[in-house]
Amino acid sequence: MMRILKYVALDILKTKIVIAYTIMLALFSWSAFSLEDNTAKGLVTMLNIVLLTVPLVSVLFATIYVYNSAEFIELLLSHPVKRSMIWKALFTGLSLSMTVAYIVGIGIPLLIFTDLGTALIMIISGSLLSVIFVAIAFLASILTRDKAKGIGISIMLWLYFALLFDGLVLFLFFQFSDYPIEKPIVILSALSPVDLCRILMLLRLDVSAMMGYTGAIFQHFFGNSWGLLLSFSLLALWVVVPFYFSLRKFNKRDL
Repeated sequence: MMRILKYVALDILKTKIVIAYTIMLALFSWSAFSLEDNTAKGLVTMLNIVLLTVPLVSVLFATIYVYNSAEFIELLLSHPVKRSMIWKALFTGLSLSMTVAYIVGIGIPLLIFTDLGTALIMIISGSLLSVIFVAIAFLASILTRDKAKGIGISIMLWLYFALLFDGLVLFLFFQFSDYPIEKPIVILSALSPVDLCRILMLLRLDVSAMMGYTGAIFQHFFGNSWGLLLSFSLLALWVVVPFYFSLRKFNKRDL
């Protein structure tokens, strides 16, 4: 497994797309903090990049890479190597590569311009978000042999979590605004990794007051150490569940 992992990780890190992705993140990060006198404004700008760009690039690149590696996977299967080891090595290699690109592009400016606590939460959240959407890409790519359909599924899942889910939550909030639905809204927000990362960062930036009474509910649930532990546990679960189902599908698939 380690040989496959090393080959995949080095191959991806040398890819022009990953290098360009790292440079793009670095340019956005340094620009956001250099052009703003207020660090908080720079962080809000960075938050939008992390919540939209990072998941999109991760899910698209991972999906395309899995489809383009079909012949490589078949070659590995002809050797006495367990299927699960191959799939785990590919996933780990992709996850490590996307995480390294994120940390180099965004993590370094965060550590320089912000306090350590905020930087660590944003680095960990963004890294987990990258790995989550790599796992989602693996699930999407194993559901269909058609590359176009697989990429379409990945884009639709990104659209759902990044944009449509928020619209659904707001719709429910306004439709049932006369009822005490703040706690169910918090539970619903936990069903989206993008929303979880957004909540964690907004609370860390101490702008939960801008979220009204719901912000107070979020502060109550996620603002303490147990809330942070629960949030990161839920994000870790978002990594495990999609990858687990993709692994089961891969083990049973007739290649």
